[in-house]
Amino acid sequence: METPNPGFAPKEQFSRKDDLRESALGLVSTLSFPAIIQTADAMLKSSEVTLVGFEKIGSGHCTAIVRGKVASIRLAVEAGAQTAAEFGQLVSTLVIPRPLPNLDVVFPISNRLSDLAQFERDIRVSSQAIGLLETRGFPVMVGAADAMLKAADVHLMSYEKIGAGLCTAIIRGAVADVVVAVEAGMQEALRIDANSLNAVTVIPRPLDDLEQNLPLASCLIEEQPKPLKLPVAIKDKTPEAELIKLPDLAAIPVEIQQEE
Repeated sequence: METPNPGFAPKEQFSRKDDLRESALGLVSTLSFPAIIQTADAMLKSSEVTLVGFEKIGSGHCTAIVRGKVASIRLAVEAGAQTAAEFGQLVSTLVIPRPLPNLDVVFPISNRLSDLAQFERDIRVSSQAIGLLETRGFPVMVGAADAMLKAADVHLMSYEKIGAGLCTAIIRGAVADVVVAVEAGMQEALRIDANSLNAVTVIPRPLDDLEQNLPLASCLIEEQPKPLKLPVAIKDKTPEAELIKLPDLAAIPVEIQQEE
């Protein structure tokens, strides 16, 4: 009798459309949330890879994790590292060819793998843009977010905290509006505290894969208007039908006519 290997899930549990012999994981780490979002955008647009998600471990460290074929992952990681270096925030990179199933289970990198195995990758490009403004300090970020909302027709999606006092306001809107809003947010952040601004970026036409991994991306879904409910009491004024008692048919005399 074969003894099962403890700690390892059965291989049939990880059956996917992509062949494990050709799959790989790519990781790029930065010290800024806007930098990691821009890095992930560059990785997605450089080759055919899928964004698994982000991992934030504190002190400003953020990691973008992508999956795809080995060659595509190498190209994506190279593009991501170059983008992170332009921000001056590159920490490290890693390519893992043919990861074993146990790695997917233990580490927090398998949140979307089961979904990715069932559906073909749907590449959709948004016609709008995403703006991110990162400050060191929460009050400065709130002030910058207020300035951005007042400067242009944009919507505040969410904010993100990654430790070390770094906070990022995330806005969405038309490309021109986002550019104007981010510029206004930068000026307000510098006015409040000249040393508080850490990083800013504008991502025009982000892929749907990126938007789905942003904080509170579900808030972008338009809610259907709910029907108006009025406290109206409706009474049925139709009179009740009166019951009519039918006669006993057996007691009714019947006239019998005899034939001549």
